[in-house]
Amino acid sequence: MSVSVLGAAQPESIVSTEELKTLAVGSGLSIPDGELEDWSALLSGLNHCAKEILAIPDYYPTVDTTLYPRANIHRPTSEQERDFGGWAWKAEVKSTAPRSNELQGKTLAIKDNIAVAGVKCTNGTGAVDWTPNVDATLVTRILDAGGVILGKAACENNCFGAVSDTSVTGPVHNPYAHGYSTGGSSSGSARLLASGAVDMAIGADQGGSIRLPSANCGVVGLKPTWGLVPYTGCISLEATIDHAGPMAKTVQDCATLLEVIAGNDGIDDRQPRDWEHGHVKFGEEVKKWVERETDLPLKGIKVGVLKEGFEDPMTDPNVATASRKAIEKLEKLGAEIKEISIPLHRDSGMIWMVALPMAGTTQGLLANPAGRKQLLFPDRAEQVGARLTQEAFDALGPGGQNIYLRGVFLEQRFGSPLHARCTNLLRKLNDEYERAFRDVDVLVMPTIIFPPTKIEEKGGKTLGPLKMLSRTIGATYNTATFNSSGHPGLSLPVGLVPAKDNKSVLLPTGLQIVGRKLEDLMCLKVAASFEKANDWKTLKYGA
Repeated sequence: MSVSVLGAAQPESIVSTEELKTLAVGSGLSIPDGELEDWSALLSGLNHCAKEILAIPDYYPTVDTTLYPRANIHRPTSEQERDFGGWAWKAEVKSTAPRSNELQGKTLAIKDNIAVAGVKCTNGTGAVDWTPNVDATLVTRILDAGGVILGKAACENNCFGAVSDTSVTGPVHNPYAHGYSTGGSSSGSARLLASGAVDMAIGADQGGSIRLPSANCGVVGLKPTWGLVPYTGCISLEATIDHAGPMAKTVQDCATLLEVIAGNDGIDDRQPRDWEHGHVKFGEEVKKWVERETDLPLKGIKVGVLKEGFEDPMTDPNVATASRKAIEKLEKLGAEIKEISIPLHRDSGMIWMVALPMAGTTQGLLANPAGRKQLLFPDRAEQVGARLTQEAFDALGPGGQNIYLRGVFLEQRFGSPLHARCTNLLRKLNDEYERAFRDVDVLVMPTIIFPPTKIEEKGGKTLGPLKMLSRTIGATYNTATFNSSGHPGLSLPVGLVPAKDNKSVLLPTGLQIVGRKLEDLMCLKVAASFEKANDWKTLKYGA
């Protein structure tokens, strides 16, 4: 790069030749003695410029607390007020002059990795103590639509968890059976919906974190097309798989919430530039769709049953039956059913698992998403540093510790060629799904291939990382791959199945509906047709 500004060699900014030698040796380099003075001058000027930049006030979207007041911010203490783990923080945030009434009268919970100014954002961990001074774009849009935010929903530690017992705020219990998992990492969002504490919720999803808890708690959750909903103001795990999206009790509410939050905000570089806010009226379109007078609402729609989506050996037979029966019901509603085979789907979880730690360690755990044009949080990054301290590592749950150690190991052992290979294979997987969508409108499969597991009340501190993490093997088999490809995926409740350890305990299960990119509306229409014709709570399999 060129030296656009040399910078004055202020005494307090001078980088000595000895410091330069230490820097070089630490990086495995050797600088000729004749060049040391030159490099000292260059880095001294750079050091001065960096200090000057840090003295300039940061540039955040401002929050008008007169227009968007917030009150009664507090940490709930009793189990009842916490809704048995659902709430991380309570508050009341609303607009005094909403721009529309799309969410009028609706109450919402926001996942605790999403910024709400003045409310602590724990991201499920005690490693960082951060209270943002900015509202995420989707928070502002919710308030402008008349929604009332009641607080922050608990999430798993650093959002690395598919079972709901790793958050620093405590375990989150399944509302259908105390002591069982809600799924993660948007654990609190699903719990609060299913318990009736809120009407709608926002989750975030990097490997299934909206869809898994939605399936486990009997609610509707949509991981939108990658970039459809701005991730601005949300803590990133890894930019290429970050998704924020709606969760609700019904498909109609899910569609309405998507309509409110979708669209380009001019900040997040993940987003399609030509998709304006309000471009598609998801809520209105779904309402018109279900109000049609027809016995065959899905006539003309081709539904592809992903063969490999049922083939993992850990697939619970009752879960598979629930999904198969739901597909039969789609056929009775007029859909054309076709089996689709994508053999690479079986390996998608392995590729995702190797790719995530290499970039996720730097972006998600070290708060350094270099190369992206986004809203970043230097005040939060200051607490993280270039590597985790022992204290920060100890504060992580087993999921975060696993990602960090894997990232360090893979970087040192294999380096960037491995990540490059994973990236290319993920593109191949994407292309396989794209070919399937030439023949069908949606793909369907179980959301999570087994029922909710039991939670560990003490967060697994005595169980050990291997046993804690082994409980989630296979959980993201059908979900994580679509984070990498970016296709929209919706989890729809389709019945109740027995818990693995107790046949008398019945827990929800979900069917995942995956669509073409930017055709989230098709997923919603298929789901709404099923929902209108069936009461999923009466559908019991294996009981």
